Amino acid sequence: MLAERVRRCAKTCLRQLPAALGVLLLIGAVYVVQKEFHHLRLRDIEAALHDIPPRALAIGFLWTVLAYAVLTIYDRLGTIYAGHKVSYRRVAFASFCAYALSHNLGLAAVSGAAVRYRLYAHWGLTALQIAKVVAFCSLTFALGGMVLGGAVLFLEPRSIPFFGQHLPVVVMHTVGALLWATVIGYVTLSRVLRKVPLFGLPIDLPGWRMAIVQVVLATVDVAITASIFYALLPSTPGLSWPIFLGVYVASYTAGLAANLPGGIGVFDTAILLGLEPYVSAAHIVGAIVVFRLYYYVIPLFLAGFLFTGNEILLRGGELLRLHRLPRWSEPDFAVASATGLVALAGALLLCVGILAPQPDFSWIDPDFAEMASQAGQFIPSLIGAGLIVVALGLSQRVNLAWLATIFLLMLGAGFTATQMERLWISGMLVVVVMLVAPLRSCFYRHASLLTGPLDTSSAISLFGLVIGLLALAGTRPRVHLLSNNAWWAVVLSPSVPNSLRLTVALAVILALIAIWRLLRPGKVSWLPWDAASRQRLALLGGTIPPARADGLVLGEAERAGIPFRRCGRVLLGLGDPIGAENDQVSAIWRLRDLAQQEGLDPAFWRAGPGLLKVYGDLGLTALPLGPDGLPLTESAEGGTEVRQYLVCVAERDLTTLLPLLPLLATNQDLVAAAA
Repeated sequence: MLAERVRRCAKTCLRQLPAALGVLLLIGAVYVVQKEFHHLRLRDIEAALHDIPPRALAIGFLWTVLAYAVLTIYDRLGTIYAGHKVSYRRVAFASFCAYALSHNLGLAAVSGAAVRYRLYAHWGLTALQIAKVVAFCSLTFALGGMVLGGAVLFLEPRSIPFFGQHLPVVVMHTVGALLWATVIGYVTLSRVLRKVPLFGLPIDLPGWRMAIVQVVLATVDVAITASIFYALLPSTPGLSWPIFLGVYVASYTAGLAANLPGGIGVFDTAILLGLEPYVSAAHIVGAIVVFRLYYYVIPLFLAGFLFTGNEILLRGGELLRLHRLPRWSEPDFAVASATGLVALAGALLLCVGILAPQPDFSWIDPDFAEMASQAGQFIPSLIGAGLIVVALGLSQRVNLAWLATIFLLMLGAGFTATQMERLWISGMLVVVVMLVAPLRSCFYRHASLLTGPLDTSSAISLFGLVIGLLALAGTRPRVHLLSNNAWWAVVLSPSVPNSLRLTVALAVILALIAIWRLLRPGKVSWLPWDAASRQRLALLGGTIPPARADGLVLGEAERAGIPFRRCGRVLLGLGDPIGAENDQVSAIWRLRDLAQQEGLDPAFWRAGPGLLKVYGDLGLTALPLGPDGLPLTESAEGGTEVRQYLVCVAERDLTTLLPLLPLLATNQDLVAAAA
């Protein structure tokens, strides 16, 4: 029993490791910016933006167009590798939409895969072929980073931010050699082998010629993307393109490791540190702003309009009905976009004291000025931290997180609106409110606080939140004299008593933990598989119940349900949810939550094509099944109309599930025959 608990705890910690790493890197980035670049002011950045010549802006824009054009070739080669060649016009459309989304929202493999699945499935690719395209594109990008990273580590090892100045050159050369060896090994394997085993499955290699094309194409892509930024910097003695390339590759890698939307904060801080010896901080930030506008913001809006137009053309008039919009956009844009926007708004409020000067409230009321100035950056930074935690609840589709988001955004907008130097921040927060507010129906899961009577855990969390807020309210008047009195600046300031720093740190941590515990999805309950459950499933619309099941999971509204079985380390849903269409998605998510509660992986057998995008949103891979419920061979896929799938975490659970499918199919066929 103890060993099982330890295993589940370790598995949970590993699952949360990427998010924790991202938060730690963001906190470190904020600290470095505050320490090294506290002299930055908004007016200096505005002047630096005006200093960028029109010629540099034009060159940067052309490099951006070329960069996205190169990315389209990734998908073109990927469809050839998958064995289903698609016209370049369609490939370019899918590639642009997928990369514009994944660049901005992070989790590139997930968000990009969702868009690719929606488009490529309509163009005739099977689930396995789409998975091959996604894997091919991800691997190609990694190869380019390794080639250029290895070159920089050999030619300009000192250009790597932080590490280049502290590690011996021989270490940097060794890492560069390992990167090149990885690329050479990949090309060599593609030459001598046709298949390699990965997670117990045979994986087709693309062939050595295509592998070489991958390496060259990816290297060109990374170099072009770096050139966008380089074109926006002022001409500076000593800053050659190879040195800048080293800074860019290291910074972009750090942004990817942080797993934050667009590498926000982490990428920017690494760039600032790497270029500080050559370029003024204001000019670096100005280049960052234009680079993000070119490579992230403009493509995201264009892709959103293009993808929306494509959906309207595909689905016709039903999409023009407002109540249909959240359903089609949910897995690809709505929830992910809301999460990313709210996290960015939180990061903006956290860092508001770095760029904007101390506000002047005397224009409102001289008596109010002294009291309001005490808040300074303290209250906005607390709201920012709360928004980042609430964004985690949004990513889990919790309805209470949506309400908390609207409240915190309006509170932050109202507070910053009273500060003349920060009206632009207030405007951005209002825009985020306008974008998130219409998406209410996408957040349908109840928080743990609202899933039943107030339990001990929720009561403790509420008590902790109140204690944390009261402690912060008591410390605020003692820190208003600091030039930057954001809570994290107070914790890091050596001029503040240690007792006060510790109090603020503990109070913030206590409050944030309490908020997250209150916003977590509620614990999922399930019904045992008995006569009452069978009757319940029949009332929902199920005609033939499975011969054997371990339980029944219902949706949030209890109008749809999925019977399930426990198969080793897998919680296997038996088919799509049965019942009301508007409750089927929540039933899928509740089965996934139940699997997490029990330390298992979710999977679904005989899932239909209609909900595959929802299963893909869970990170599951769809494998086509034949009419008998058994997997189709790849050679048989082209001539068979696929109407059902096995969706699972293929790299871990496929070897567990495949031997069980014949028995499952036999039992269900026997029940159908008896009926």
